[in-house]
Amino acid sequence: MSYDTQIPQAPQVALRNGLGTAALTLGIIGTVSGLIPLFFWLAGILGLIALILGLVGRGRVKRGEANNKGVTTTGAVLGLAALILSVVGAVITFTAVSDAVDEIKKEVDAAATKDPSSGTGKGDAGKDIAKGLAAGDTAEYEDLKVSVSEAKPYKPSEFAAGHTEGNKAYQVTVVVENSGKEKFDATLVTLTARAGKDGTTAEQVFDEKVGTGFSGTVLPGKKSTVVYAFDAPKDAKTLSVEVSPGLDHEASQWELKIG
Repeated sequence: MSYDTQIPQAPQVALRNGLGTAALTLGIIGTVSGLIPLFFWLAGILGLIALILGLVGRGRVKRGEANNKGVTTTGAVLGLAALILSVVGAVITFTAVSDAVDEIKKEVDAAATKDPSSGTGKGDAGKDIAKGLAAGDTAEYEDLKVSVSEAKPYKPSEFAAGHTEGNKAYQVTVVVENSGKEKFDATLVTLTARAGKDGTTAEQVFDEKVGTGFSGTVLPGKKSTVVYAFDAPKDAKTLSVEVSPGLDHEASQWELKIG
């Protein structure tokens, strides 16, 4: 009598290669993202996940639960590369942003220097020209200095224009000094005035002595002086004189006492 002896076969273990495949996929996407500006954050996230999945996948390979050692190793390496690219991208991006902010700040500071109304222009008395200057104060620009004297009573001639009977006229002396390196076109300088607490327009007086205004050009280091006269109500106590040096300069204002 014979018996056939059969040796039982060990059950086959299902291979678990999914983690390695996922690590490789995420590692590739993460590495590519790290090469694209502003995508460093995505590269960092995907790279970290790919690295973790690759290391876990290699553990499965060592235990015989998976057989895709090359795939898991490549996924882990690509994950690490994506992390490195993420750090490099973050440094480059933040540096570029910081440089851009510094450049903008420089431009703003430069514009503020040219703009007296920003508070960077100061009079001789240290007053902010945006708040109004007193008689004798100087408005300093990047390339100009402008000053207005105190207001003095002025007697218009018989045929003066701009003077109304019953009003009082006042004269002021305006000095424009070219402190820049280029000649300045003085014809661009204009003056306006208001009188009293109600800010009534003070008409400019024109006669044979006043009213000609600035003309010609002022060379660097030179000055130009002109006397203006304005007509104000007889009960006005203040005269606000505004000087506009031109299109490239903000107007400055002087608050003068009269009456």
